Amino acid sequence: MLTVSRPTPSHFGIFVTDLERMVAFYTETFDLTITDRGVGRTFRNDLVFTSASPDQHHQLVLASGRPADATFSTVMQISFVVPSIQHLRDISACAAARGATEIRGLNHGNALSVYMLDPEGNTVEIYVDTPFYVAQPHGDPLDLSKDDETLMRETEAICRGDPTFMPLAQWQAQFESRSPARAAAPGA
Repeated sequence: MLTVSRPTPSHFGIFVTDLERMVAFYTETFDLTITDRGVGRTFRNDLVFTSASPDQHHQLVLASGRPADATFSTVMQISFVVPSIQHLRDISACAAARGATEIRGLNHGNALSVYMLDPEGNTVEIYVDTPFYVAQPHGDPLDLSKDDETLMRETEAICRGDPTFMPLAQWQAQFESRSPARAAAPGA
């Protein structure tokens, strides 16, 4: 069971045109496990529930029903955190082989990201966090042909050159002090 201390975003669902193609793309590219599938009771769409964690029954739900003639995705982005920079490289190659397009890297300072369009044109991001904070939006080119050490050294230099730079731990402490629950607590 997932433990949270306040409302926390945990999963999302998207309508798709070709359900089986999209199930294959997400399960094979992102190593998601199908946890359940069936027809919805409140709306009669085919649903496939997937997750990367035994703590969450579903993190991504794929639902039939997107019109075949839909030319614009209303999904701003679907983001997956990954364990390492090498995963950015490996998943990018896997996604390209499975039909992803417009694959591009971006260095946000606080994260190294790769963006792509899935086979139905939804924007997908894969990213790895860094130990740095700079105000967002922030974006510099990301060249994944460089080795990990070089990328992190360059990222730190870029971040330290930004007037909003701080170590991630400092930003996290500031975040905690801004928590709505803390502000409402007695004696706060």
